[in-house]
Amino acid sequence: MNKPPEGWPRVTCSIFYDDAAAAIDWLCRVFGFEVRLKVEGENGRIEHSELAFGPDGLVCVGDSGGKASRPGGLPCRSPRSLDGLSTAAFCIYLDDVDAHCARTRAAGAKILEEPKTSDYGADYWSDRSYRCEDLEGHQWWFVQRMR
Repeated sequence: MNKPPEGWPRVTCSIFYDDAAAAIDWLCRVFGFEVRLKVEGENGRIEHSELAFGPDGLVCVGDSGGKASRPGGLPCRSPRSLDGLSTAAFCIYLDDVDAHCARTRAAGAKILEEPKTSDYGADYWSDRSYRCEDLEGHQWWFVQRMR
């Protein structure tokens, strides 16, 4: 199998928002993402963006429906437009989940599950995690490996 392009992880995802421009600003300010690329179309519509998280995390963010130039669009929607239903959750590993949770809470993120440690036994691992919701209802898990 060939390597992915330089700067791209082998697996990445795209998430969609009704207001992707506001979501990009929020994700950077609250969760700590950094804009790597942002392509704006007519009226400021986000056609494509790449947000980096550390040296090897990448998520693409766009406005609901995908590129305006795509015939028929994409069947991609924000949980906000689906009465809060979500078909995906995102998991990001951190070095300090408690500090990250405090930062996201202070910035206004909705914490759905407080940080807790889960030990899966001697043959597996132990981690500490919390779950929160972003400004349009996407679910995010932030995890710190303890053992």
